[in-house]
Amino acid sequence: MLVKLRFSPFQRHLNQTCRPTRCHVRRTRLAPRAQQARGRGDHGRGNSRDGTPEVRKLGYKRLEELLEKDASVVAITLSSSAELKALLDDRTMRQDLVHLLCQVLRKAFQSKNDRTILLHLVQVVKDSAFFQTVLPHYVTGIMIDYSIPARREQYPLHLDNIICLLADVVSMFPYSSVRSVSMLLAVLKPGVNLLRASGIDICDTINENLEKIQGMVDHLQEKAREGTLRSDNYTLLIGNEDAPPDGEDFRNMTIYPTPEEFQQDQKPFLRPNIMSQSYPSAYAYLDTHFRLLREDFVRPLREGIRELLRSQRDETLGKVPMRKRRFDDIRVYFDTRVIVPLCTPTGTAYIVQFDARPLEFVRWENSKRLLYGSLVCLSMDNFETFLFATVSDRDPALLRKGAVQLSFSRDSRAELARIPASESFLMVETTAYFEAYRYVLEGLQEQVEEDLPFQRYIVECNQDVLAPAYLTQLRTTYDLSCIAVEDHKDNMKPFNPLIPNAWPTEEDLGLDESQLKAVKLALTKELAIIQGPPGTGKTYVGLKIAQALLKNSEVWSESTPMLVVCYTNHALDQFLEGIHGFLKKGIVRVGGRSNSEILKRFSLRELTRSSSFHRDLPPHLKKAYSEIQSEMRTAEVQIQRQSAQMECSLRGIINEHFLQQYISDEHWYSLNLLPVSQKTPVQPHQKKKIKQMIQKELRKSSTMSEEEEEQVTNVWQLTLKNRWKLYRLWVLRYRIDLRTKSLEAEQVYQEAAERLSEIRRNEDLCVLRRAKVIGMTTTGAAKYRQALQALQPRLVVVEEAAEVLEAHTITTLSQDCQHLILIGDHQQLRPSATVYELAKNFNLEVSMFERLVTMDFPFVRLNYQHRMRPDIARLLTPHIYSELENHSSVLEYENIKGISTNLFFMDHKHLEEEIKDGRSHQNLHEAHFVVALCRYLLCQEYQPSQITILTTYTGQLYCLRKLMPSKEFTGVKVHVVDKYQGEENDIVILSLVRSNLVGKVGFLQIPNRVCVALSRAKKGLYCLGNMELFSKVKLWSNILHTLREKGQVGRALTLSCQNHPETRTLVSHAKDFAMVPEGGCNKPCEYRLDCGHVCIRMCHPYDADHKKYKCIKDCPKVLCELGHKCPRRCHQKCGDCMVRVEKVIPKCQHKQMIPCHQSPESFICKVPCQKTLSCGHLCQASCGEPCSAFCLVPVLMKLKCGHTQEEACSTSKDPTKQPPCRTKCNIVLKCGHPCSGTCHTCRQGRLHKACTYQCKSILPCSHECRVPCTRGCPPCTRPCENRCIHSVCKKKCGQPCVPCVEPCEWRCPHQSCTKLCHEPCDRPPCSEKCNKVLPCGHPCIGLCGDPCPKKCRICNHDEVTEIFFGSEDEPDACFIQLEDCGHIIESTAMDHYMGMDKDEEADLDQRAIRLKECPKCRKPIRRNVRYGAHVNRSQAEIDRVKVKIIGLQSDITQKQKDLKLFLERKVNFMQYLPAEYARVNENLQKSDLSLLDLWHQENLISFLERLGKLIKMQKDYMSFEKGQLFSLRVGECLKFLLDSTQRFSEQQVGDLESEMKRLAHLAELNIRCNKAGYTVTVMLVKVNAKVRQAREILEDNRPFTEENDLEVKRIFKELDAYLPCTGLGISDEERVMIVKAIGLTPGHWFKCPNGHVYAIGECGGAMQSGRCPECKATIGGANHTLTADNALATEMDGAQHAAWSEAVNLQNFDPMDF
Repeated sequence: MLVKLRFSPFQRHLNQTCRPTRCHVRRTRLAPRAQQARGRGDHGRGNSRDGTPEVRKLGYKRLEELLEKDASVVAITLSSSAELKALLDDRTMRQDLVHLLCQVLRKAFQSKNDRTILLHLVQVVKDSAFFQTVLPHYVTGIMIDYSIPARREQYPLHLDNIICLLADVVSMFPYSSVRSVSMLLAVLKPGVNLLRASGIDICDTINENLEKIQGMVDHLQEKAREGTLRSDNYTLLIGNEDAPPDGEDFRNMTIYPTPEEFQQDQKPFLRPNIMSQSYPSAYAYLDTHFRLLREDFVRPLREGIRELLRSQRDETLGKVPMRKRRFDDIRVYFDTRVIVPLCTPTGTAYIVQFDARPLEFVRWENSKRLLYGSLVCLSMDNFETFLFATVSDRDPALLRKGAVQLSFSRDSRAELARIPASESFLMVETTAYFEAYRYVLEGLQEQVEEDLPFQRYIVECNQDVLAPAYLTQLRTTYDLSCIAVEDHKDNMKPFNPLIPNAWPTEEDLGLDESQLKAVKLALTKELAIIQGPPGTGKTYVGLKIAQALLKNSEVWSESTPMLVVCYTNHALDQFLEGIHGFLKKGIVRVGGRSNSEILKRFSLRELTRSSSFHRDLPPHLKKAYSEIQSEMRTAEVQIQRQSAQMECSLRGIINEHFLQQYISDEHWYSLNLLPVSQKTPVQPHQKKKIKQMIQKELRKSSTMSEEEEEQVTNVWQLTLKNRWKLYRLWVLRYRIDLRTKSLEAEQVYQEAAERLSEIRRNEDLCVLRRAKVIGMTTTGAAKYRQALQALQPRLVVVEEAAEVLEAHTITTLSQDCQHLILIGDHQQLRPSATVYELAKNFNLEVSMFERLVTMDFPFVRLNYQHRMRPDIARLLTPHIYSELENHSSVLEYENIKGISTNLFFMDHKHLEEEIKDGRSHQNLHEAHFVVALCRYLLCQEYQPSQITILTTYTGQLYCLRKLMPSKEFTGVKVHVVDKYQGEENDIVILSLVRSNLVGKVGFLQIPNRVCVALSRAKKGLYCLGNMELFSKVKLWSNILHTLREKGQVGRALTLSCQNHPETRTLVSHAKDFAMVPEGGCNKPCEYRLDCGHVCIRMCHPYDADHKKYKCIKDCPKVLCELGHKCPRRCHQKCGDCMVRVEKVIPKCQHKQMIPCHQSPESFICKVPCQKTLSCGHLCQASCGEPCSAFCLVPVLMKLKCGHTQEEACSTSKDPTKQPPCRTKCNIVLKCGHPCSGTCHTCRQGRLHKACTYQCKSILPCSHECRVPCTRGCPPCTRPCENRCIHSVCKKKCGQPCVPCVEPCEWRCPHQSCTKLCHEPCDRPPCSEKCNKVLPCGHPCIGLCGDPCPKKCRICNHDEVTEIFFGSEDEPDACFIQLEDCGHIIESTAMDHYMGMDKDEEADLDQRAIRLKECPKCRKPIRRNVRYGAHVNRSQAEIDRVKVKIIGLQSDITQKQKDLKLFLERKVNFMQYLPAEYARVNENLQKSDLSLLDLWHQENLISFLERLGKLIKMQKDYMSFEKGQLFSLRVGECLKFLLDSTQRFSEQQVGDLESEMKRLAHLAELNIRCNKAGYTVTVMLVKVNAKVRQAREILEDNRPFTEENDLEVKRIFKELDAYLPCTGLGISDEERVMIVKAIGLTPGHWFKCPNGHVYAIGECGGAMQSGRCPECKATIGGANHTLTADNALATEMDGAQHAAWSEAVNLQNFDPMDF
């Protein structure tokens, strides 16, 4: 039940009399010392003894600041303040602080617009120590120290504040506060008497208010004694003289229905909407409309449930099954279960699952079922009790699966905690859309009689309408130049609108007489009613009025906006777009269902999403938003934790330690004393039976009663059955406790979400207050009524006012409204009520607009219609409107092309069809005719935007849209009549749909709807219907009589050909339009085209000049002198003659077949060339081409590798070309398979191609292994083929599938599975035959609960009875169709086949881990509900194997982290191979890696780091000439490493290691030679032979063997004396001895340009130059700067920087100092 907060008249009186005046605000100033003491301890944060941070209490100064702020700001700040709670819990509060706190709370309680926030704040105060203890002590203290003169003056103010607080608290929380309030009253009354006796002036209002509160408390205590006061779910209101006979105040009624309303036959108290006189009072007015509107929403649900209960009784008597019954007022959903709670931004919600199988016909995208905001009622006991919820989110995809998100009402959430989670409900949905009622009903309950605006007119029905209050307050003038015609704008002067003669003329404003009257009425009367019949321009006049008022906003505004309210979103968009034409800024469109691109940037949602909006928000809103969100997050964590525990409790047996607190001490003690028994080992075949028994017991819901539990002394003495019942009792208590705790968290979350919603509303107000015009629908106005009360709009314009229920209009108005303009037409659409009886007998469908007009309230009707041609307009006059004049503009319309009449009603007798889902209808005959007529009109060259198709039923609308492909009919508007109010178009085609044998015309007998339907067309109106049926309605009979006068009704429509006016065609069926296939007639076109041919189409009115027509006849043109004709179509360009003729080529005199248009000189002769090339072979080119420079004749060529192969002659002669060798490698690899590569691809055997031998092993997933030649098959890389009825696994096959946690769908009328989808089913296969009928009409050959096989025993006899297992030809054989392969197999044989692997003697681990296969085609069985348990068990085992192959996720994650660190340390890899480094780094970030993948990446990183080192050595030490070959070899290794076939097999790793050794040795040789430099040239004779010998081995193309490696090492050892690695010409031992002997620190050794080493002493900086003793080059330098061509000799002492350098200097400082 919703908590209703409102202020009763008594409370309003209290608030008015207790409102602080200036003298009340005065506070006594304390001495500086007192102020200083007061501040001590009230600020800063500390820690409590347990270390938790203490919350700072709200201080005196902060309370003083709040007292100066607006009431809403105070309420929001205090509600979200933890500091206030800390202050309220302080039991030792000073008197001045108590006084100030009461003042601040009283001001906060005056915030009427923040209902939820205020409720939360009042609850915090009510439950606090301040209210329970401090305040009573404070009141008692007044009686003790009243003699102190300084305080005597303030006591009346203190008492006022306390009494107001008591009134607010007891009104909002009557049940929970009555005791505390009565205690305070007990001490207040004596205190007041004592103060008065002491001479203190106590005003009479204090005594009166005190007595009224006492009366409220006495009333509540009496109700408590009677047992009827049980909750705080209503606001207290003392009786009213206008209350109904039952004495129940409408403000205390629940909006939701009560159980009594469903079970009892007592009729509710209702009063009709009074049409002929005034209401007795404002209360009676509000009560009448509340009860009527509530009954309109409740009755369909009440009557529907009663019918449902009756049908249940009928079903027991053998009548129609309930699941096949249809109900008029409700929609029923079976087997409904509450699945899981959700935390949404708007509060707590639940996912609810229902049986969707009976609703397979529903198109959820277009269906009105389970719309957002719809009310549903759930019951499990035939509606003795029930829960209410509203749809909070709908997804058509989930609805098809039977899932919807619901938000339960407050009371229902509490009930839900006590219901077992496995309980099944019956859910019903009312056809009355709850969202449209909810906010209006709440608004009516909150409306206070005294605040109801315009009571003089809408309650008392006074016809003397006054001017708006703002016009009478001062001498005001209006400037109407903004709406004047262009020629009169400059002459228009401001004038007083209340002086009739001062107004401009009709010509000045460009209006007709009635339009000017409407403008005058709207601007000069505080309640103006303007009726606008169709086409009279009521929206045009409304916009003129709005423009005039906005131009003169300083007269009425006072910083308040104009409120524009419309019934539909479309009308609102249309009106606001009109305002946007003259007001470019200041518009705010409230609501998210706008389709206007123009208004998109003005929507409230867009404006509140801008960055500037959040930046400019007040600090108190930002703080409150943050604190409430934090509270919601905390509650969400608790809800998720409780939900997880609840889910665990449903899945198996709960450990006794979790249940200990729910077990009595005696039972707990006996439970732990296990009985002594002879233990016998459990046999493997018994395990399964025990498991099945446990599952069966867990599914039961019966428990031991508490009385039976008390009789138990020892649990082990109970029978097994009773032990289970006792266990289920303990579990039930556990689950109820979990749900109760979860409910508490949910309640905290829900209340926080509601407060957050009010914070958002306050944020919205920040935008709305800056607006000049605010637009919203009537439902939106009711929803945002709190915001409207805060905005206080003085001017309200209601468009479509005659379509709005009076209750909606009431809730749109705020108490500050001074000017109301109603624009509409009650003779068009009226408000729609759900209950016909209420609409007709209680006048519920009468709007405020129509009621006031009916009671002769002053109004203006617009008399000149500017839309319809006179023929159409006369259908409305005088049948609907007594008079309606035609404007001159409608007399000049042209006739409709292609049809002999502009208006026609076509009669037919084809019957309608009823739509299965809902109450709608369709008429296929009309639908096909309408589509054919629309196609015909498009052929008359009308634009699609000029045609509208209207229909009276939604079912016909969907039927039409199916028949109208968008490619052909794009732009044609198709609507139902009710949605086209206010619209118009040139041509309207109207489908009336109704045609039946029982004479029902439905709502087409309502004049208002007929008026709308017949008044939308401007130039042409064509209507289809059963006129005999409609003629039974008086209005239709009169209209048809008018039509017959001009022959505009008949059984066939006459089409008139535009090209042949004398040709007429009668059409009465859609197929008749075949006689005018192109929109003309059945004659040929016969138009002579520019090409001379005749148009081959039938007569067509479009493209009369044939500018777009393309002639498709053969082109008759001759292209050349030889008489060759053009082969193309006539409309195509001819081009050159391509016929081939024989011609002689001048150059060679050969005869060739050449295209006719081409000259022989330009043709290339195709005869083979007979010339001989220099190599002796004939030229391979044609005669007309130059002789080829390269001979392509194949000859044998010997390659460098030693192999011989055929190559082109020119290639074999060119020594610079070396083609790749194609000789097969054929070496046996280490895996034992022959190499499939060639000499070239294997690099002459150095780096072999990966082995391609196919593994083809069968993996656990049933796929073949595709990876060639592997030691262990890696995870399968194919897409996973596993799927269930709910979803598809999108992972790779080698990865474990995520288990589907949706409920198992395997159910039939006999039994159902309660497990989750991925779990083995806990029900056996059903053995009953399927009772369904196949499309062919024969019985199904399948079993109950299984998908029906697509084959029939009769239609497909041979195929079905083909012998495979042996029992297929038995007459009662049943079959199963496997979904994976489609084969049909006899059921008993298939059951036996599937159970063959259930060897009772074998453990599960010993069985084959694989999916069972189809016995016919061997395809794995992955999907089958009957064998789902087997499939799920096998899949679980397969997933375990996959985990072992891939590795545990924890191991993979750790390895991934280690590899990332490993990669970061590879400096050479990163520096010299950046692209490859980035690629490897990216691979390591992937989330689907296995341990095998990581092993591959680790090898790759190691080898690439080694390559990086080699590249570094090349760049640093090798000459360009030597580096070229080295770089080529490094590139080969890099390409080999990065090849897609690289698997780091034993062969590949061995080849890589050999090449790496070769490259390392080659690098060392090049470095030795490079570093030796000049020395090598001197010793060339001694070392050259050894270097050449080593280079021959290292640069050879053959594999690098172990013998080669030993040989190279031996040569290097011999070269150490001449070419040491240092390049100094000395051995390493000698270098160390020299450095040690000189004794210089690192960085003192340098070398000349030719590499000769020298040293610089002292600081190491060069101060003088000299000559190198070896080569005479300049060495040294000056001013600590080395000569440019000298360098540091790093090879001497390993130094990286010179001793005198910035790099070395920086090492003397701490980097942190910089």
